[in-house]
Amino acid sequence: EELCAKRGWFLCHQFETEANWKFHNVTTGPEILADFEGKRLDYWVTGYGTGGTFHGAGKAIKAARPDVKIVLAEPEDAGLLASGVPTEHKPDGSPSASHPAFSAHPIQGWTPDFIPKVLHDAPMDMLLHELVPVPGAGAIATAQSLAAKEGLL
Repeated sequence: EELCAKRGWFLCHQFETEANWKFHNVTTGPEILADFEGKRLDYWVTGYGTGGTFHGAGKAIKAARPDVKIVLAEPEDAGLLASGVPTEHKPDGSPSASHPAFSAHPIQGWTPDFIPKVLHDAPMDMLLHELVPVPGAGAIATAQSLAAKEGLL
């Protein structure tokens, strides 16, 4: 914020803005549904960074296929949602402090040190079927296996 004010830069507030999840609602969600057109889709499993994919794509998937179960995964070493403790937010939606349940974890791009407002505002009772902890070592081994065997990076 300081640099934006000083240099005239734009701060997108990706963790706070409704535009984040709304974009996933009209892009990512429909893309997933199109990929599964005419096919079974019993579960959709995702992690969270900003919470936009879970919130927006999750709404689109549930609207089109209400029986799909949505599973949200978070690092076992940083079980913010699992802790049941909410993040305190400033008036602009940004976190006021690091979450007490946060600890460093090796899963890049997942779970910042706070529960983002975009995720906090998601209709959990409608979207969330299950919250699954992912062990760091298992995540790394799985990523390496997928890269080596399937070419997925």
